[in-house]
Amino acid sequence: MKKRAIHWFRSDLRLIDNTALHALENKLADKADCISVFVMSDPDEGKWAMGAASRWWLHHSLSSLQADLQEREIPLVILHGVASKEIARFAKSVKADYLFYNHRHEPWASKQEEVVEQELEKIGVECFSYHDGLLIEPANLLNKTGGPYKVFTPFWNACLNHFDRHTVPLPKSKFGKIIKGTKFDTIEYSSKVFKKDLNDLHLIPRIKWYEDMEEFWQPGEAGAHKRLSKFVNKSITKYDTGRDRPGDSDVSYISPHLHFGEISPRQIWHRAIEHDSKSTQIYLREIGWRDFAHYLLHYFPKTTDEPLQTSFASFPWRTDNGSLEKWQQAMTGFPIVDAGMRQLWHLGWMHNRVRMIVASFLAKDLLLPWQTGADWFWDTLVDADLANNTLGWQWTAGCGADAAPFFRIFNPVLQGEKFDPEGTYIKEWVPELAKLNKKWIHKPHEAPPLELQMAGVILGETYPKPIVDHSAARQRALQALKSTK
Repeated sequence: MKKRAIHWFRSDLRLIDNTALHALENKLADKADCISVFVMSDPDEGKWAMGAASRWWLHHSLSSLQADLQEREIPLVILHGVASKEIARFAKSVKADYLFYNHRHEPWASKQEEVVEQELEKIGVECFSYHDGLLIEPANLLNKTGGPYKVFTPFWNACLNHFDRHTVPLPKSKFGKIIKGTKFDTIEYSSKVFKKDLNDLHLIPRIKWYEDMEEFWQPGEAGAHKRLSKFVNKSITKYDTGRDRPGDSDVSYISPHLHFGEISPRQIWHRAIEHDSKSTQIYLREIGWRDFAHYLLHYFPKTTDEPLQTSFASFPWRTDNGSLEKWQQAMTGFPIVDAGMRQLWHLGWMHNRVRMIVASFLAKDLLLPWQTGADWFWDTLVDADLANNTLGWQWTAGCGADAAPFFRIFNPVLQGEKFDPEGTYIKEWVPELAKLNKKWIHKPHEAPPLELQMAGVILGETYPKPIVDHSAARQRALQALKSTK
């Protein structure tokens, strides 16, 4: 009699180069039937349950995965609830013998894996888990003193010497064939039915604020490879400048695909090195920063809420809900900041250079806690990754590992003039300023009245006046920093 194996999909929503799925096939070949499951485990995730933009992406990613699996006659069962209870209940019902899955590294996910294995051990299900979503397993890399790295460059150098670049192929087309003629969202054994239609998860919001996202993105494994091919073929050799020019399109847009595991970092690595250039190496370092973020979260799990540098625990952050709302609503009066926040709202994504600018503005010009910005990004980004979000905000606020010093305070006007010199990005996302001369488009509050009149701009009406004086805000931030010494 054939045995039964479950593959538990998590943040690995792909078939190609899926370590656990490949291991299942290699270990069991045609000796076992394969059933795949995905668990919507909000209770396990707690505070870090997916935000609205990520839930939208997940719906379409799972839909794509279901179609890919159906071609190979592997059913995908969708469960909802506490993962340990749901998987154990399902495994018991289908009389499963094995569970295969890939690791995640968020603090809640590590605990989730532990409890799942404990529950399955009770019913005699053998578990196999694998390193998959990062270039290197965090537990496998320590510095010369036996502790974790806290600076990126030595971490990256060590990673380059240790990580496995090997990828694995698709499972065989007929592997996992289980019941002919059965709907793939319904599996019935022992008179028990497990049925969860994807729509039952209610991942798509009732109000269609996501129309621009639908037009721009193609969630799923096929979309990931299409996006990567376009980048490698057209833009990777220009990435060294494109990563700082939000008005251009010379970036990969691969982050949400990578976050949901629709493509692996190893696959990206192999495609990127087709172009051996300085620009390529800069891009691969960015993939390395993603690994570093997960590495830090593995060793310092409290940094999702607390600064890594303990001196910042007493930092005198302000409370100002009015300013926070203006930042969220892209009404700060600083065009580069507002353009970034509008891009975020419409696409669920923001150019990385602009992410640094808007984060600096919140934490240093407004002196609002970096955690409030991280929370907003968590809800609005389609690539809302707990490790990356934490590292990025702590880096900008100056309180994390290998962080920019707090006294490095971005001037939003100068940043706009330097990285969007023609105002291309501003014209796209803040169209009410599109007729302003490029000399004034990043500082309309300094433009002569005639220039504003000719461009149809009325400050305080068609576009807001600055909510803060940058020079005064900078001095306030530096003074606040002194109080922590």
